[in-house]
Amino acid sequence: MSESLATRLVDWQRQYGRHDLPWQRDRTPYRVWLSEIMLQQTQVQTVIGYFERFVARFTNVHALAKADLDEVLHLWTGLGYYSRARNLHAAAKQVVAEHDGELPREQEALVSLPGVGRSTAAAILALAYEQPAAILDGNVKRVFARVHAEPGWPGETKVLKRLWAHAEAHLPETEVRTYTQALMDLGATVCTRRNPACEQCPLADRCEACAAGTQHLYPAPRPRRSLPERRTRFLIAEDERGRLMLERRPPQGIWGGLWCFPEIPPEQAPADYLQMLGLESRGPVETLAGLTHGFTHFRLHIEPLRIPVKARNCQVREQEDRHWYSAGDSTRIGVSAPVAKLLKSLLRD
Repeated sequence: MSESLATRLVDWQRQYGRHDLPWQRDRTPYRVWLSEIMLQQTQVQTVIGYFERFVARFTNVHALAKADLDEVLHLWTGLGYYSRARNLHAAAKQVVAEHDGELPREQEALVSLPGVGRSTAAAILALAYEQPAAILDGNVKRVFARVHAEPGWPGETKVLKRLWAHAEAHLPETEVRTYTQALMDLGATVCTRRNPACEQCPLADRCEACAAGTQHLYPAPRPRRSLPERRTRFLIAEDERGRLMLERRPPQGIWGGLWCFPEIPPEQAPADYLQMLGLESRGPVETLAGLTHGFTHFRLHIEPLRIPVKARNCQVREQEDRHWYSAGDSTRIGVSAPVAKLLKSLLRD
């Protein structure tokens, strides 16, 4: 059964699969690894432009390891899930230090790299090194959940364990790269979350969900829960030259390592925060239109407060974790989507 399913997928991929994605051209372990990290929780069409810009700047793992984190985050700006970029940078340093700049060929060594889990490691082994290793990303979970009519949400440990068992059982010993790409392509283009094209699927007559007409039931969705609502305030200090002050966020937590407008708690007056920075107001506070940003576990409501300041004191400039940012600034820094949106609306060349 396993060989038959794998053979069907391999034949299908050769005829109908994707063959011209940027990371499939000039395929190297580095490019495979980078693409797999970028594709975590992100659509292919979104990733393509980011991938091409990234590899144009960091052509190999050595270049990435030597890079400044700010520039890495700058090129990642807008792609989201910024811990991926921080982990990628840290992993590049580890690959250079411990593996002479070569991506490991062993699952255990790959999983030891920051940001590389079991499925990502398997994808690198299969796609870059043609080693038999079972993957189980989101699309592949959906394929196996439907083929085997596996009940339950894949985020549950017992469900995930069953899906991994299917992934391992169906793994062929040969043509692993093509088989692995076929699974990815099938889930992304045919066995889609909504309105799957079952008439185009090479596994339709082997799919228990298709036979029962219950494709829409698999995999079961995450149990619904209301997301917590959080609120914060951005202090947008603007000096006489129209520059806006940004702060580097701590390396961990939301937007870790990115540059952001200072956040001030509800009970703190903007003037008090300015005084702490050695700045002086030169006009009234203006409340701008609010922003809402969705995270996986909560929704953040942002109240931007714009205030003109006198930047006579050098205290802000001397600190590496603060920066005066202006239109046309050549400094390559990473910012979150809400900050990028505010900068675009506030700064003019």
